[in-house]
Amino acid sequence: MNNLKSEKQEMIIEALVEGSSMEGSSIRSIERMTGVHRDTIMRLLVKVGGACENIMDSTMRNLSCNDIEVDEIWSFVGKKQRHVGLKDNPHQVGDFYTFVALDSETKLIPTYRVGKRDLFTAKAFISDLASRLKNRIQLSSDKLKAYVEAVEAEFGADIDYGQIVKSYEAEPIGPGRYSPPKVISVEKEYIIGNPNPDKICTSYVER
Repeated sequence: MNNLKSEKQEMIIEALVEGSSMEGSSIRSIERMTGVHRDTIMRLLVKVGGACENIMDSTMRNLSCNDIEVDEIWSFVGKKQRHVGLKDNPHQVGDFYTFVALDSETKLIPTYRVGKRDLFTAKAFISDLASRLKNRIQLSSDKLKAYVEAVEAEFGADIDYGQIVKSYEAEPIGPGRYSPPKVISVEKEYIIGNPNPDKICTSYVER
């Protein structure tokens, strides 16, 4: 990788984050496009990702955000959850989620956390978010129960927190369905403090 010219490195990173779709190009397709072996591409990805994380940790501090939206992005490691067996380590394979916080006004992302969609990850995520803020915020999330305990533990009463509760149309779930079910109703719930109902929203972070 040290012998890889900077122009080629830039081309690979651009393809990873841009690509022809919202999720970027695959590593194998970049290997075909650039002629760079996939192991080299993955080492470059780890190196650049670590540098970006260091910059984020050092600069995303003492933030004066007002309205924060949080959500989780699904992915999987090794295999999808339905294929995880008794011999597999559930902490290393299966479904994983990227918890993301987004400032709805500036579109700044103060922090993120990768892990299972559970209380442990939610607490680590919310704790990290709280450590980066310098003022009281309004927080919006979906109905994930772990958020309530995590927010109470880290913010106490010093937050205005509301949840978006979506109801979905009942549809048969099968191998031929690729799109999520349709939303038929949306309600807002007040969890902590006095959140502005007009700003209880997760639309930006869901995009």
